[in-house]
Amino acid sequence: MNMLKVGDKVPEFSAKDQDGNTINLSDYKGKKLVVFFYPKANTPGCTAEACNLRDNYAELQAQGFEILGVSADSEKKQTNFRDKFEFQYPLLADEDHTVINTFGVWGPKKFMGKEYDGIHRTTFVIDGDGVLEKVIDKVKTKDHAAQLLEG
Repeated sequence: MNMLKVGDKVPEFSAKDQDGNTINLSDYKGKKLVVFFYPKANTPGCTAEACNLRDNYAELQAQGFEILGVSADSEKKQTNFRDKFEFQYPLLADEDHTVINTFGVWGPKKFMGKEYDGIHRTTFVIDGDGVLEKVIDKVKTKDHAAQLLEG
């Protein structure tokens, strides 16, 4: 797992969102972009994290942030997740792991004594020039917006 670090220039990427629209990193040029990776739509931790960002979306936008959620779920699963919880931001359906591999968040994990490969819950803040200015690898799912808003 070779994760991007603060100061790295994020390589251009594109992926489909829950509605089949192509989203590119370059679409966010000049804006602060939060890209949060979550293991699986509609699971308790991922739901708590995504809902916390939803509930604080207006404040995040007021601070100049745009948000993209990313997991390896299908467009259909992402659509159901968005509709069920009324997320205001796009969810990328990165089934082929293009974006996941670009950021380096796929790798070995342990859960209940089992080892397997999966997405590491990580959030990246990218500045308007495409450079990483913050990486959060210890995400507090119920208080994630506060982690983004603190200096």
